[in-house]
Amino acid sequence: MCTVTFVKTVDKIVITSNRDEKVIRPNAIPPKNYIVKGKNVIYPKDPKAGGTWYVVDDNGTILVLLNGANEKHIVKLPYRKSRGLIVLEMIGSESPRDFWDEINLDNIEPFTLVLYQNESLFQLRWNGMEKETIVMDGNKNHIWSSSTLYPQSVREKRANWFYTFLDVTPEISETEMFQFHRYAEEGNQENGLVINRNQEMKTVSITQSIFEKNKVIIMHHDLVAQKDSMTSFIKV
Repeated sequence: MCTVTFVKTVDKIVITSNRDEKVIRPNAIPPKNYIVKGKNVIYPKDPKAGGTWYVVDDNGTILVLLNGANEKHIVKLPYRKSRGLIVLEMIGSESPRDFWDEINLDNIEPFTLVLYQNESLFQLRWNGMEKETIVMDGNKNHIWSSSTLYPQSVREKRANWFYTFLDVTPEISETEMFQFHRYAEEGNQENGLVINRNQEMKTVSITQSIFEKNKVIIMHHDLVAQKDSMTSFIKV
C-alpha cells in the first residue's frame, strides 16, 4: 500500500502496488472473490482488520490505498475505522467516485486513494481535515509513494527512478513493471522499491492488475511466503 504505479501501454493499463508493512502484522490472504454490498469484487485481505489496500470490481473499477496524504501526519489514536475498510465501503458503492463526495471520514487516519473508474483516473486524498480530488491524465504514467514512509525528497527520487526506467525501457509491459517494482534500486533497503528497515518494516507483497479490452488479470506475489497467485475475469 506504499508504492503505486499507473502505466498506459499501447493496448493495456497496468496498475502495480507494493505493500510495505510491519513484520509483526499477519500475512495477507491472497486475492480472491468476495461479495461487498451485492457486488462481486476481488482483493487481498488483511486478516487483522478485514480490509484491503487493493480491490477490483467486475466493472473493472480499481481502488488502491496508500497510507498518508500530502505529508507525514501525527498519529492520533484511536481512529474510528481502518482505512482498509473505507476502501471496501467505497468499492461497494454504485460509483466510488460519486461516493467519495458523500462519505464521512471524520476520525479516519489520513490516506491517499488511486481510483481508476470508467477509463478515468483520480487521486483522492483525505488529510484528516478535508478531502482533495484530483483528476489525473490517464494517458500519462504516474507513481505514488506513501508520505508516511517516504519524505518529499525521497518521493521525488523514486519518481525519477520510475520515469528514467520508462525512458530506457524499449517496450513497457506488465512484466517490465513487475520487474521494476521487484528490483528497482535493489540493495537500497531504506528507500528502494522493496525495503527492509531493520527487520521491522518490509515490502511484503506486489499486486498488479492488467486491463486489456474487456479482460482484467490480477497478479499477486507474496514476498514473505514466496508464492504467486493469479485470477482473471471479463468485465461486465
